[in-house]
Amino acid sequence: MTRRSGVPDEVSDVIIVGGGASGLSLAQRLVATDSMTVTLVEAPEGPLRAPERTWCYWDAGTRELDEAVDASWSRLRVHDADGGVITVDPSPLRYRMLRSTAFEQWAHSRIARSPGARIVRATVDTVRDTVGGGGAEVSCTSPDGRTLTLRARHVFDSRPLPSLPPARTQLLQHFRGWFVRTDTDRFDPAVADLMDFRVPQPRHGLAFGYVLPLAPGRALVEYTEFSRAPLTHAAYESALGHYSREILELGAFTVETVEQGVIPMTDARFPRRIGTAVSRIGTAGGATRPATGYTFAAVQRQSRAIAAALRDGHAVAPRPHARRVLAMDAILLRALDTGRIDGPGFFTGLFRRVPPERLLRFLDGRTSPWEEWGIGLRTPVGPMLRTAVELPFLPRRTHPAPRIGENHR
Repeated sequence: MTRRSGVPDEVSDVIIVGGGASGLSLAQRLVATDSMTVTLVEAPEGPLRAPERTWCYWDAGTRELDEAVDASWSRLRVHDADGGVITVDPSPLRYRMLRSTAFEQWAHSRIARSPGARIVRATVDTVRDTVGGGGAEVSCTSPDGRTLTLRARHVFDSRPLPSLPPARTQLLQHFRGWFVRTDTDRFDPAVADLMDFRVPQPRHGLAFGYVLPLAPGRALVEYTEFSRAPLTHAAYESALGHYSREILELGAFTVETVEQGVIPMTDARFPRRIGTAVSRIGTAGGATRPATGYTFAAVQRQSRAIAAALRDGHAVAPRPHARRVLAMDAILLRALDTGRIDGPGFFTGLFRRVPPERLLRFLDGRTSPWEEWGIGLRTPVGPMLRTAVELPFLPRRTHPAPRIGENHR
């Protein structure tokens, strides 16, 4: 596919800023109908392009992304802090993992088949409504230093925010993972370890291991924390080493590649419409589920909804998560942050007491109010009610924003 970076004079129907999961998902969705012209602006090679990372989600077997999926698992496992094991089969759902490089290639191949689509490699400087209305413009700089001005009827911006909106509670889901190859077979490729609470717990928040087997001798092994601040490089390496050698007992192994990330877990309100013709999408548009960090599935739903809205003559990016879901998450985040509930006990309790398929839909924000009521009764009701009562009286404060990239949840 030819990636053009010259000055494009024509006006597109849609400009999408950013070539990560949300930008690529929306672009390939819009070009599928060949009913509109689409310009995707991606960062040129260099520091603005994110390193390869993984994204995970669960679905019931739609084959749309099969070409990009690297691995999937029919069973999930949770280890409690005392070594107890909970193994569930969430059929018909499967947990799936894809690598960003494969997803980019898949999306680019679909974009390339559309005569009305193009990819521009440039660094975006400003995004704003055009003077007098009727659309928006994106000012950017090409790799050779030229200034480009792109115009469209609608612009969807997926770039990470420079700072997060004010919030009552802000935690971070931060992690470091090793893709390891062991000298002997150590993994069951049919079972993914979603949360392993046998790791030492921090003084504030919670921590867990995470293992996605790719083969009997290969896996992504990860250390994750929900807490207020990321760790140092040395602390992540120490935690991963302890988990791999002392808890998983992997024996001799080689680290092939590494990934690391930070995901906001916040009850901040993310404005989706930032101009008459400009909307935010992805994490910047509130697609990350506050209490779990899962984003990729919500991005797919958001992309489908935007495509449908544009076909109907509307352009507002729909709300990625229902208000009641955000309200529940705000309560859970506050309860975790104050220490009123024990994080490992809370999550292992859900896996013990809630049917697995329903629980995964709940973690993804796709359950009904009646189902959510039933799940709520299986949580520590007293601490959650106390938190719900105090939450409306808490001020929203600005918190320092970490460097946040698109994540693998």
